[in-house]
Amino acid sequence: MIEVLAKLGRGPVFLAGEVLECVITFTNPLSASSTSASSEMLAWASAQIHCQFHTSENRVALPPSDGSKHDVQAENETVFVPNRGERGQCILSTPPKILFCDLRLDPGESKSYSYCETLPIDGPPSFRGQSVKYVYKLTIGCQRVNSPIKLLRVPFRVLVLHGLKDYQSPQDEAVAPSNPFLEEEEGLKKDSRLADLATELLMVATSRRSLHLYNISNTRGKVGTFCIFKTVYKIGEDVIGTFNFSEGDIPCLQFSVSLQTEESIQEEFQRRRGQPGSFSTHARHQEACLHTAQSSFSLPIPLSSTPGFTTNIVSLKWRLHFEFVTSGESAGTCLVRGNQSEAITWTGVEQIEVDTFSWDLPIKVLPTNPVLASYVSQFSSTNSITI
Repeated sequence: MIEVLAKLGRGPVFLAGEVLECVITFTNPLSASSTSASSEMLAWASAQIHCQFHTSENRVALPPSDGSKHDVQAENETVFVPNRGERGQCILSTPPKILFCDLRLDPGESKSYSYCETLPIDGPPSFRGQSVKYVYKLTIGCQRVNSPIKLLRVPFRVLVLHGLKDYQSPQDEAVAPSNPFLEEEEGLKKDSRLADLATELLMVATSRRSLHLYNISNTRGKVGTFCIFKTVYKIGEDVIGTFNFSEGDIPCLQFSVSLQTEESIQEEFQRRRGQPGSFSTHARHQEACLHTAQSSFSLPIPLSSTPGFTTNIVSLKWRLHFEFVTSGESAGTCLVRGNQSEAITWTGVEQIEVDTFSWDLPIKVLPTNPVLASYVSQFSSTNSITI
């Protein structure tokens, strides 16, 4: 029996273009209950990253796959196929890397191997929608002699930030300050520069503030104004907006604001022509605002949500969805007096004619630092299997 343990070095969330590093440890455990211990042998072990693509047959119509590309060897249990047994299509994969050949482990002995691979920068982000799913996994394949291959899968999340693909290293990098007492691999230097650049691009894009003022009105007149200071955010930030109803001609009785995503299938892949998009609500604020001059809301963008993106099959867009309930008549209150010794009480009208209308404001949501997103990831940095 051999235990295989895979541990991601930094966490289960990465930016496309970063280097994923995983330490895989093979151990021949020494059991206290066993009377005789023996050495264990593994013929080989290999690792590979792949992205699995799933679709809903009721929503997405994909072209038929090319049967001529069918690999007969893939059906053989002694051939390393990382996505064997998984649903959907493998749309992206890195070249497999052999960790070792002919490994012998004595009782209680263990050996560790480091696997490093750069995540494709032109791949889709991790996404679990109602119509489409993009799932990334690192698969480690191990085989005993004359035995089927055993697979250990380590799922992780990929964030995509547009603009990193066109990044060029500065020409004066050679004269940059460096520490001669520290040895740093070139791949790690490049990965660090990429993470720093992503942080800088995100900060520049989301720190710009300018007043956006909108008039809220319906067919009867002006209800109020809405103010927001920016429309570009990172996941994990709060969307903050304010209302001013003091200058409105029509009383607003109630409003609600929803933070939503719209998942739309590209026209050529829609199951039905004119197929509507799928909406998901991530946060919502509702408030009764009769006789309220000003109000505000704050909606958090979950760190676990997917930033907006577009592929050849699906697009994901973010928006604020507003719903207003307004009065069609005077929304005053009735003053009810009791005896002179009783206090004055206020009561609302029993019936009132109302109108409702909605409004959508598109916003842009970008990724964040992958280390921050790792704290709320549903994936574990460590996975294991016994063979």
